[in-house]
Amino acid sequence: MTIYVDADACPVKAEVERVGSRHSVSMKIVSNGGIRPSQNPLIETIVVDAGPDVADMWIAERAGRGDVVITNDIPLAAKCVAAGAQVLRHDGEALTDNNVGQALAMRDLMTDMRAADPFLQGRNKGFTKADRSRFLDALERALRKAGR
Repeated sequence: MTIYVDADACPVKAEVERVGSRHSVSMKIVSNGGIRPSQNPLIETIVVDAGPDVADMWIAERAGRGDVVITNDIPLAAKCVAAGAQVLRHDGEALTDNNVGQALAMRDLMTDMRAADPFLQGRNKGFTKADRSRFLDALERALRKAGR
């Protein structure tokens, strides 16, 4: 069992480290640079080449059944769900076979809407304490499930 963290815009790295350490789970934080390696022996910092989706492809090639992937990237989530991994967004929402298709469709729709109306930029809600709490609870449940 491994936790893969898509480090791009990930506000929950500290929470992943805390929960993963408590469960003695290997964690891989993947980015194309710019993050400080952790001193935690359970955490491996993976730095991939710069380029669009290189970190996502690295995770997608390795994640599978029994693993947990932390990402807000919907195409990456879809690939990981298809490979059998559990996927959590940073707000604690689980992406599964039942909802990842809808999330992909919504992402595509919003991309088209932003392209048609540039004033739709920047309307994302902030990351709240409630989101952090939901994430911690969801990660705890995901690790218990993966351990079975």
